[in-house]
Amino acid sequence: MHRPVTVTFCVAVIFAGLLASCGSPTSTPIASGANPADTAAAKKPVRLVTLDPGHFHAALVQKSMYADIDSIVHVYAPTGPDVQSHLDKINAYNTREKDPTHWVEKVYTGPDFLQKMLSEKAGNTVVLAGNNLEKTTYILQSLEAGFHVLADKPMVIDEKGFDRLRQAFDTAAARKEILYDIMTERYEITSILQRELAQMPAIYGTQENGTSSDPGVRAESVHRWYKNVSGKALTRPAWFFDVTQQGEGMVDVMTHLVDLVQWGCFPDQALDYTKDIRVDHARHWPTDLTLSRFRTITQQDSFPDYLKKNIVHDTVLQVLTNGEIGYRLKGVYVRTTATWTYDAPPGGGGGDAYRSVMRGTKANLLITQKEDRPDPPALLIQPVTHDAAYGAALTEQFKTLQTKYPGIELKKTGEGWEVTIPARYREGHESHFARVTDKFLEYVKHNDMPVWEVPDIIAKYYTTTRALELARQTRRQLPGQDKL
Repeated sequence: MHRPVTVTFCVAVIFAGLLASCGSPTSTPIASGANPADTAAAKKPVRLVTLDPGHFHAALVQKSMYADIDSIVHVYAPTGPDVQSHLDKINAYNTREKDPTHWVEKVYTGPDFLQKMLSEKAGNTVVLAGNNLEKTTYILQSLEAGFHVLADKPMVIDEKGFDRLRQAFDTAAARKEILYDIMTERYEITSILQRELAQMPAIYGTQENGTSSDPGVRAESVHRWYKNVSGKALTRPAWFFDVTQQGEGMVDVMTHLVDLVQWGCFPDQALDYTKDIRVDHARHWPTDLTLSRFRTITQQDSFPDYLKKNIVHDTVLQVLTNGEIGYRLKGVYVRTTATWTYDAPPGGGGGDAYRSVMRGTKANLLITQKEDRPDPPALLIQPVTHDAAYGAALTEQFKTLQTKYPGIELKKTGEGWEVTIPARYREGHESHFARVTDKFLEYVKHNDMPVWEVPDIIAKYYTTTRALELARQTRRQLPGQDKL
């Protein structure tokens, strides 16, 4: 019989006197050299509990230290490679040469890990990033037990789970708890500036509604199965390729695209999913994964039984990771597309790629990124009419944005202007996890999450789960397409 075990990862404690020099606690990462010891627990109001970490995003939350988070983190998980991979990443952060972290992981493994977490209540904030099959249930039970919850996307992967998610937010509101999902792409500088420019009528005009065939807003992302995380090749769990556990791409990475559209087009506005959103069409299709590539990514020699229903030609796994949604958001036609490939093209730097177009009556705002080059995303302003008056207005209005983001400039191009962005604003995807966590900590500390956040999160997951159901209905109507 398996017996639960407890494992503690300890790190050296440096001089306690250094903490006093840091001043009052703030929701910012603690710099290297700060004291990791919790000599005054009252100054560390947030105590993390990591539940069943199966995705590397759980570890990225702890890539930095935070003044308001206790250095002791309790981990509850089933025994297996997922939790070990998580602990290995935390240990790597603790032992890195530059800015090492000082986390102390207290680990419980066993089949009753969830019940143990709920009964012991060793912390007050649950971090969730892993297998998505039970994630919505984990969220709800954690809130009912009195925890705040910081959950990786997606919070929900189908329409059945959507109703449970709404219940979770009702529970959080009644108990004055914070439930928040990790939307890292809001902290990408090109998306931030695109959003700012779209709110400047002299530059953007007003939002074009567009049509179904020519939407007012388009957003596309390409993700990679094979990638490097924190300097090492990522090993993904085999269940990541089972859409009943991970979720399809349409309800997984698509959440970022839908979130950016809502956040960019209607900033700080509470959306009503019953009135403001209409999903018109949706489709999904698979990416093929050969057994040899599956071995490379998972370090497993064969496909597990639960994947065999999606295997063709004996050695090719078909994974429904790709999707497209056409919908209307407050009358604006939107098209979002999420796709997956095995890896990036040669010369592309190995990362994911993002593109976006927002169409205004005076200019289009484009975020572009070449997949075969390591260049970061570029932000372009393309005027609808090329005249001197627009150029003068753009130059003048842009000064207000330069005051807010010193160092950005306008560079003339053949079709308009490119916004040149200093390297200091290019933080990178992994650094964005600290930004999201800081924002979450603000909400926990002051219990003041903006009134638009919850309805907009609900609207986002309504869009993705409704689109998935529509895509499945469409696929079932096509001959020979009902096996996936």
